[in-house]
Amino acid sequence: MLDLERILRSERLLRAMIGLNRKAFEALLPSFTTAYEQRQMKPAGECKRAPRGGRKATLRTSQDKLFYILLYCKCYPTFDLMSVLFSFDRSCAWDWVHGLLPVLEQALGYKQALPERKLHSMEEFLERFPDVQAVILDGTERPVQGICVYLRSHFSRRGGAVP
Repeated sequence: MLDLERILRSERLLRAMIGLNRKAFEALLPSFTTAYEQRQMKPAGECKRAPRGGRKATLRTSQDKLFYILLYCKCYPTFDLMSVLFSFDRSCAWDWVHGLLPVLEQALGYKQALPERKLHSMEEFLERFPDVQAVILDGTERPVQGICVYLRSHFSRRGGAVP
């Protein structure tokens, strides 16, 4: 598991891990805590346990939760890696990320607009990037023959090679 106390004390490590300095992290923490507590409140009929009931969470403090979600947003590691770094199962890593992302968005005060993965037309490109003067494309897409086609053409169904 990561030594969060050491990381949070070191300005350099904090900036390397989550992309924020200590001052920015401390400024975001109160709004994140408030947003998290608001998300945890449910109407009395929905809860099966008393508030704060159940087993102790791996990420216990708001500081730990904020660090976790900021690390995920900056580095975008796999859930397997997050589970190793924070000593819990990968399904828990998924739960934490999907539970904390809306909290972070609420704490920041706006919905984060993630870039689209693909632009479908030149008009979309020009609309998104109006200041671009020139575009250089590098690379060639070629169709790749699938493994099934290769296997069918080289082997018979009875297990022997086709002459």
